[in-house]
Amino acid sequence: MSINPSLLAELRRVVGPQGYLDQAADVEPYLVDHRKLYRGATPLVLRPDSTEQVSAIMRLCNEARVGVVPVGGNTSYCGGATPSEDGSQIVLSLARMRRVRSVDPLNYTMIAEAGCVLAEVQAAAASADRLFPMSLGSEGSCQLGGNLSTNAGGTAVLRYGMMRDLILGLEVVLPDGRVLDGLKPLRKDNTGYDLRDLFMGAEGTLGVITAAACKLFSRPASSVTALVGITDPKHAVSLLSRLRSFTGDAVSTFELIPRLALELVLEFVPNTANPLDGRHDWYVLLEIGMGRQDESLRGAIEAELANALEEGQIVDAAIAASESQREMFWRLRETIPEAQRRIGASIKHDVSVTTSELPQFIIEASQLVRSISPTGRIVSYGHLGDGNLHFNVSRPVDQDDESFLRLAPNINRAVHDLIARYGGSISAEHGIGRLKREELVRYKQPVALDVMRAIKQALDPNGIMNPGKVL
Repeated sequence: MSINPSLLAELRRVVGPQGYLDQAADVEPYLVDHRKLYRGATPLVLRPDSTEQVSAIMRLCNEARVGVVPVGGNTSYCGGATPSEDGSQIVLSLARMRRVRSVDPLNYTMIAEAGCVLAEVQAAAASADRLFPMSLGSEGSCQLGGNLSTNAGGTAVLRYGMMRDLILGLEVVLPDGRVLDGLKPLRKDNTGYDLRDLFMGAEGTLGVITAAACKLFSRPASSVTALVGITDPKHAVSLLSRLRSFTGDAVSTFELIPRLALELVLEFVPNTANPLDGRHDWYVLLEIGMGRQDESLRGAIEAELANALEEGQIVDAAIAASESQREMFWRLRETIPEAQRRIGASIKHDVSVTTSELPQFIIEASQLVRSISPTGRIVSYGHLGDGNLHFNVSRPVDQDDESFLRLAPNINRAVHDLIARYGGSISAEHGIGRLKREELVRYKQPVALDVMRAIKQALDPNGIMNPGKVL
């Protein structure tokens, strides 16, 4: 199905000569998803620079029944921002809408446009001596709109919550071009249905988020970052509980890392080193921050970790003594995906269970995987503090990528069925996109799916918003 040339000409007119791409080389980056699972086609990438232009684009496409695929930084793991293969959809990038409209440090809020790169939002908050706590490995390229549309998670969820918890209001262009202006930076607004939450996590299937009113927080004046060696995830869970109580819930990061993941990073990622003596089966990267300047914080955490060592809860620990050392600790965690790519194909799972159940889940899921791929290399790491595990399986040393990936349906089914038995989620933070659309039908409660379909029909009756994703 081809798009009417007159519509394409009108869309070009709306955004002006700087607002579109239609040459093959320029369009190419928008056709392939981050993991290279899907390749689409489109005659036109639109790059509007205002909400008014987005509104006009949506009105025209809705009238013509032409699909619109919103894209942010294109870091989706689930093919959520790739157009279809038949070239019947246009791609909508908000990369030119990257203004921070206002920062109110006394109200602890900021209004920023959806094209802002996450690192830019963080920097704008910091310039006002405030913190925007969303932090991701891709924060130098992912965009606010994509973070909102996928309800991004990241490394600070334990203390600050998911993206949904960091937003007070949204500006959204609906599929018919109307603008829903909900940018009030209010913490209390109890006037009917909370429309804001409809669009966060909807992956662009209900409307186009163009701006958001973001919550800001006090910047930690004192912080401690530590890498801890442990014998098993059970001890990690008990250590987390201990430190949450000890610090009054000041733990912002608590990341679980298996030995294999750390060894891969040390082997394949330059400028990395293990700050601990010896090799341990598991590690925890933790960070604790206080809003006030507290010179005693490091000593207090050091003493509490020493107590945990004496009691057998941990086996070793190192506390970062400088900002450069802290960055090195974080490099060990953030480069795990890069290191894992170096050893061949992997089958990935972004799952969640309650934190207390996570150690047993790792045991059972590992047993299931080994019954299918006895020598598959399990790299299970992630956000233990909020129960979100990236349970990945890399191909065995003696197997090629293609034959290993043929096991993916069986491994996925085993892991996801186990998650269902735990009452967990098959997508903790990465979303559904195209990759997990059929899995959603299998595992989502039927009544919940019916409600989702009813909302989709009500807001997007012509089905033009990111077709083929989620539902």
